Amino acid sequence: MLSRGGTEEAARLPVPAPGPAPRHPARAAAPDGPGVPARFGLACLLLLLLTLPPRVDASWWYIGALGARVICDNIPGLVSRQRQLCQRYPDIMRSLGEGARDWIRECQHQFRHHRWNCTTLDRDHTVFGRVMLRSSREAAFVYAISSAGVVHAITRACSQGELSVCSCDPYTRGRDRDQRGDFDWGGCSDNIHYGVRFAKAFVDAKEKRLKDARALMNLHNNRCGRTAVRRFLKLECKCHGVSGSCTLRTCWHALSDFRRTGDYLRRRYDGAVQVTATQDGANFTAARQGYRHATRADLVYFDNSPDYCVLDKAAGSLGTAGRVCSKTSRGTDGCEVMCCGRGYDTTRVTRVTQCECKFHWCCAVRCKECRDTVDVHTCKAPKKAEWLDQA
Repeated sequence: MLSRGGTEEAARLPVPAPGPAPRHPARAAAPDGPGVPARFGLACLLLLLLTLPPRVDASWWYIGALGARVICDNIPGLVSRQRQLCQRYPDIMRSLGEGARDWIRECQHQFRHHRWNCTTLDRDHTVFGRVMLRSSREAAFVYAISSAGVVHAITRACSQGELSVCSCDPYTRGRDRDQRGDFDWGGCSDNIHYGVRFAKAFVDAKEKRLKDARALMNLHNNRCGRTAVRRFLKLECKCHGVSGSCTLRTCWHALSDFRRTGDYLRRRYDGAVQVTATQDGANFTAARQGYRHATRADLVYFDNSPDYCVLDKAAGSLGTAGRVCSKTSRGTDGCEVMCCGRGYDTTRVTRVTQCECKFHWCCAVRCKECRDTVDVHTCKAPKKAEWLDQA
């Protein structure tokens, strides 16, 4: 992929120029070029450079794995601007870490029935591994929902009084009107202005520093995530008056449950637009003639996704071997789709659950143990020869 003022990772590595051919005491090199050993060594070096995988950078997403142990100098992957914000606002970093755990769980919920299920890697500073190297629609979704998660977490923390630098929305004041009539702004409106502003400064800092085509894609999807949270602000009101007559209403803006944002971005993932960067690297154009152009609300991506059927370390695919599937479903969670036609194993499992629970006065709930025997279907692993062909 072309970038502004740069080339691909492999091309940035220095390639030493071939020197004069080494002289063997018993045999000199041919006069018309370097000797065989030199040519062979150079060929090996060039082959190594061309096949060298791109570096997987650490990400601020790893903050979610640190919990309360956020120490700015020890967080891998932060650029200088992010590190400055981290050191200046340690209480926001704690909220951001909680938000990171929330949006990762939401990502895993949205893709729980898909071959790629937003799996994270333990003790891996990249969080998702090499799958994020490809500019795919999965990467587009992760960048969008991570940005949305930061906005949601910081906005919520402001309104709950957990942060010293912000509180309720200071701009929503006076009187207003909706379809039910006039009302007064009051209560504590969620301060989404601050949440969006901080998320933009922190999350976008790395992409603004890189300034290449992938960074342009990430910035676009980050913005989509921030906009999605604002989209689901809701108006909550309280009535005042005799016997609930609602002669006067006091209203405020409140965040919706983050699930609504996740559902919305999941639909945007389904309709994501494949694009290419323009020649100057400052904008997007449709990937092929006849494709629709992306709007500001669309998620965008460059590369087609792998099928995620088999373990492929280079692509970051974990494969679907051992994944639970539904024997009767015709959707993405069905065994035929999930197992990529390899078939599935069936295991009979007995589950013990609490049932027939009754409340006993005072303050005790007593339940029975119920046993239920079910069949669990899991995808077969590919045969070795088949795996080698696909990998």
